[in-house]
Formats: sequence, C-alpha cells, structure tokens
Amino acid sequence: MQADLLLRQRHAVIQDRLQQSGRVLAADLAQEFRVSEDTIRRDLREMAAAGLCERVYGGALSLATASTSLSERVTVAPQRKVMLAKAAVGFLKTGMTVFIDAGSTNLAIAKAIPADLHLTVATNTPLIAAAVMDKPGVTLLLIGGKVDRQVGAAIGAKAQRDVEVLRPDLCVLGACGVDIDAGLTAFGFEDAEFKRFVAGRSVSVLAAVNNEKLGLVGSHAVIPIDACATLVLEHDAPAAAGDVYGLLGITLVRSEPGVA
Repeated sequence: MQADLLLRQRHAVIQDRLQQSGRVLAADLAQEFRVSEDTIRRDLREMAAAGLCERVYGGALSLATASTSLSERVTVAPQRKVMLAKAAVGFLKTGMTVFIDAGSTNLAIAKAIPADLHLTVATNTPLIAAAVMDKPGVTLLLIGGKVDRQVGAAIGAKAQRDVEVLRPDLCVLGACGVDIDAGLTAFGFEDAEFKRFVAGRSVSVLAAVNNEKLGLVGSHAVIPIDACATLVLEHDAPAAAGDVYGLLGITLVRSEPGVA
C-alpha cells in the first residue's frame, strides 16, 4: 500500500511539473524523489502509456508542448522571441540566400529583417513567406507542397525536390531541442528529415534557441551539435551551457535583456 501511495504521489508531482513547465528531466526527478533514474523512467513510461505525457530522451514532455501548432506557438513568450530575433538577424547579410525553416522564433527573425536589406529568402513556411513578402529588398522563394498543419510548413517529397536546386549561404534552422550529445532534434519524423536535408545543402547553419529547448531531446535527430555554426541564446541562458558549446567552436551570441 505504501509503495502504491508513493507511486501515485510521484505521478501527481510529475504531472504538476509538466503542467507548469511543459517538460521534466529524469535526472532532476530522480534527485528530487531520491530514487533511481530507472524508477523515474518507468514512471514516465507508465504515464505515457496512460496518455499523460510524451516520452523523449532524458525525460518527458506535456502533450500540449509536444503537439501545439505553429500558430499556437507564436503566442508563447513573443517578447523573448523578438529579442532572439534581433540578435540573430545581424547574421543575414546583403546578397545572401537564406533558408528560414519553420518555427515561431524563426518567424520573429523573418519579421525583423530590415526592409532595405537585399537578400533572397527561401522558406517552406507560409507564415514566414507572408512576413517577408512586402519587404522591398527581399526576393522570396516559396518551397511548396502539402503543408503539415502542426509544423506549419511543407516538409514532404515536393518540398525536398524544391530544395534540391538551392545552395543557401545560411540555414536558419528550427529545432525542438538542442543538446550537447544529441545535437539538434525534432519531434516529427518527416520534419526532422526535411530539416536534415536542407541543413546539409547549406553553407552554414544558425539556430536561435530559447531556454526551454536547451537540454531537451526530441524523438528524431536532425544534425550533430558541431554542425551548427552559430547558436543564438537568450541573455539568461545558463552560463555552463554556453561554455560547453563555445569549446566546440560554435559561435555563441546572446540576446539583449529586456522587453522588445
């Protein structure tokens, strides 16, 4: 009876953590409950089987975090994304061909492109295309095909064929998680396949990452961490994380603090 009670208590606390932050890490929970990580992983497997969360490498996500659409993600912490965008847009230079991948922070980057900056923007995301279409200096290339409603972008075979003719100077890559060991990852299989393909065709890769994605590992690998040339982090991202990425030769930039 006592064991059952403790199990229910752990599950209740884990569910509360998921509702508050959208994710939990097995290592943190094991330390908090003073049990083994194997015990926590078993808890998370049981909760996932009951439809209470989605298991990912190292922990779990709330179902809301794992399944929200792009249009919904745009409304989450918009000021923080604008500050990341301001830090990232400086890497877009005159004459470049830039691929901007799906993502709510990437949409903020597209909106932050100066109207008089002359470059070519390719994107598979209708919302990003709409954000740059009226900028006089931008030549827009829209990657086509069926749009995945959750990703908010075209990611299928037609989209990959369209990208085959491109050699972007810079790929602004969207990622569901960024981890020193797992690299950049995504939740969806086809989304990860498309991201990997376009990153592999690009001269350089940049990712703008909010704090919640650091250390998070999605279900599908995109690229190793050292294949990302530039990481744009929030101003209050953990210093230790930045130090580790810097040791790998990745260019690190932090956004400015404050409200945009």
